[in-house]
Amino acid sequence: MIGGTKAILGLTASLLALGVSAASAQDANVKLGFIGGITGPIESLMPPITAGARLAVSQVNEAGGIGKNGAKVDMVIGDDGCVDAARASDAGDRQVNSEKVAGIVGAMCSGATIAAANAAAIPGGVVMVSPASTSPAVTELKDNDLVFRTAPSDAYQGEVLARVVKRNGVENVAVTYVNNDYGTGFAQAFQKAFEAEGGKVTVSSAHEDGKADYRAEIGSLASSGADALVVLAYVDGSGGRIIQQARETGDFSTFIGGDGMVGANLTNVTGGDEKLILTRPGGSAAAGAELFATAAKGVDLDPGATYAATSYDAAFALLLALEKTNGSREGVSAALREVASAPGEVILPGEWAKAKQLIAAGTDINYEGASGSLEFDAQGDVPGSYDEVTVTDGKIVVVGPAQ
Repeated sequence: MIGGTKAILGLTASLLALGVSAASAQDANVKLGFIGGITGPIESLMPPITAGARLAVSQVNEAGGIGKNGAKVDMVIGDDGCVDAARASDAGDRQVNSEKVAGIVGAMCSGATIAAANAAAIPGGVVMVSPASTSPAVTELKDNDLVFRTAPSDAYQGEVLARVVKRNGVENVAVTYVNNDYGTGFAQAFQKAFEAEGGKVTVSSAHEDGKADYRAEIGSLASSGADALVVLAYVDGSGGRIIQQARETGDFSTFIGGDGMVGANLTNVTGGDEKLILTRPGGSAAAGAELFATAAKGVDLDPGATYAATSYDAAFALLLALEKTNGSREGVSAALREVASAPGEVILPGEWAKAKQLIAAGTDINYEGASGSLEFDAQGDVPGSYDEVTVTDGKIVVVGPAQ
């Protein structure tokens, strides 16, 4: 009986040791947060955005992990629903205070980014890098240098879209925009730039997301005499429904939009003889575009999908910063600027082993991303580049760079 007791005690000790060891190994992993509208009005945009971040994480894990001990990276996903500030705040709180993530890729919708940042990331000292929040309101956040973007502000996109519209021979437009930070900021930037280019905005009005019927609004917009309708909203929400219903009523045959409209569902709400003129941030001329495209195709990710490249860059750049901090939240903001800015030895997408070696040696690096250079300004913004896109034969296609 004494011998049996010793055996049981020995087994218990062994199990406890194994338990502690397993827990320690789990604790050693670095958690990278990811917040986006997995459900809601950008649902069809989210799969490639999520996959872009996952690709960066998998490359890091396969090429040495984080820090001297090679800690693996776990990506923790939170769904903010895109347009629900309370839900976005809760998602941020869970990631910052429960999951203890070291940094966050996200959010995607501008209002969600602002809500999650104010509720959790800024108070918690956690860096957020959004691949898709484009509202100028993000620039104005009092964020203690914690909120960055790999996608350019709509202050830029409004100007680009205005030039593209004029180049396509459209002289007067009606504008409808979703009544939130994204829609409001984009509409203001577009109207200012379009009028400066000599164009005319016959009417500009906000609409609420989530309605079943926008025909009254469409009729009012059409009565302004505009030649085309600018829809600054989300393709899986009001934006897609407005285009679909405007096609049915025959009020417009030319539709114009920005990045929020360039998702898979766009091919479901179009398909007749209408003309589509759209812009989105694009990385076709980026130094890292070719390497990213090769890696993306290897995991069945379309490298040209909206915000796939900026999502990859947000994750990869954050992980480079975490390599400098050995996986700690502390100092990530300064480290992010260091790894993404010239001067320094150029690091391209996927070159994790090279970057890890250089960082360990104390050598400056400069990440040149899949979507372009990430030379963050004082507000954490990048100028970026854009593509003009349309739908042809049921597919979203790039017309060319949008200057």
